[in-house]
Amino acid sequence: MSSTEPTPETTGDTAEEVVGQEQVRVRRAPRYGVFIGLGAFLGFVAAFVLTFAFPENDEFTVGQIFGFLLLVCLVVGVALGGAAAIVIDAASSRRARAVDAERIERHGAER
Repeated sequence: MSSTEPTPETTGDTAEEVVGQEQVRVRRAPRYGVFIGLGAFLGFVAAFVLTFAFPENDEFTVGQIFGFLLLVCLVVGVALGGAAAIVIDAASSRRARAVDAERIERHGAER
């Protein structure tokens, strides 16, 4: 049975050659922006809930209280989201696999 893969002679391209082979580590890494964004969103929700969880204050308006709480809760939420991403990244680096990778160079016309 013959192979149906095109050869360089049939496609008009020059041959590919394996330049190097090495072992690399492959792992899944979290997207830090997603975790930080989620932390910021949860901080916003926490500030909103905390604004109306306590009785009204005569010194400050509801908008001022929400603003103060938003500043604090956003910072805490972003910090916790970033910390969670770092912990998950460290855990995923322990489960990394080693695989063999080949680097191939193609010489000739580009497609």
